[in-house]
Amino acid sequence: MDKILLAHGSGGKLTHELIERYFLPYFKNPYLELLNDQAVFDIHSRVAFTTDSYVVDPIFFPGGNIGDLAINGTVNDLAMSGARPLYISAGFILEEGFAIKELEDILSAMKKSAEDAGVMIVTGDTKVVNKGKADKIFINTSGIGVIEKPVNISANNLKAGDKIIVSGAIGDHGIAVMAKREGLDFESPIMSDTAPLHSLVADMISVATDSVHALRDPTRGGLATTLKEFAISSNIGIVIYEDRIPIKPEVQGACEILGLDPLFVANEGKLAASVSSKSAEAVLKAMRKNKYGKDAAIIGEVVSEHPNTVILKTRIGGKRIIDMLMGEQLPRIC
Repeated sequence: MDKILLAHGSGGKLTHELIERYFLPYFKNPYLELLNDQAVFDIHSRVAFTTDSYVVDPIFFPGGNIGDLAINGTVNDLAMSGARPLYISAGFILEEGFAIKELEDILSAMKKSAEDAGVMIVTGDTKVVNKGKADKIFINTSGIGVIEKPVNISANNLKAGDKIIVSGAIGDHGIAVMAKREGLDFESPIMSDTAPLHSLVADMISVATDSVHALRDPTRGGLATTLKEFAISSNIGIVIYEDRIPIKPEVQGACEILGLDPLFVANEGKLAASVSSKSAEAVLKAMRKNKYGKDAAIIGEVVSEHPNTVILKTRIGGKRIIDMLMGEQLPRIC
């Protein structure tokens, strides 16, 4: 059998065969192999909890697929609170006729990403819908992590004088997915940046526990929307400098061809941070020692002027107000 059938979602024999033959070999652990409707575990700490759904189109793209995207995205949502990710749930909505081989490739990617991140997929669910009622596969995840350091990381915690740091070049994921979707070939291949960022966050906190004020992975809406959310949540102003923002030349060129602004293009392996000025250089140094932060840069600062507003200072000396993304620049990007 090489295709998903409606009967795979019936809860009967084919459902059990699907789980035991395909899901368990990839995700097997003491919690999941009990095949209960829940996972039971002890946590004695501050806890972070998140949930997300993944509907990316196409499901395979340069640098990754919907499987590692789901794991890394969940890990990163937890990491942005300063948490160490522990456990993930995974729910699958499969379309009738979906290829078993593609499902296995996705499960394999999830297994590797979970192992790399040090997390376990401890519970889950599988449903099958009629052909034409979904788009191959959708994945829903929830994640739990523990916050072991006395940190207070939140979008409403920015302080005037903070430095704004990004962990690397922006826009890679959105352009990689867009190029694959539209069948575009660029001279230099553009790969998704999907990656787990919890080790990077841990390195940042290790040198400045009380100085990392806000973190966010700028996914849908890109860096611009994230910074605008920071400004509104903290009722503060932000100034960033165009010539300091790392963007790969091939991504910049693709954006110019497609009429896109890289500031609004999704990322899946980058973070934006607001860090106290006294610790910014130490944090930046620690980030650059981590493979996921080797191209980190300070791109601006938090100011008391123009609250709720983000100002971009351009290369030619002008100023531009940066707002949230209006509409859907790149739909189904994650």
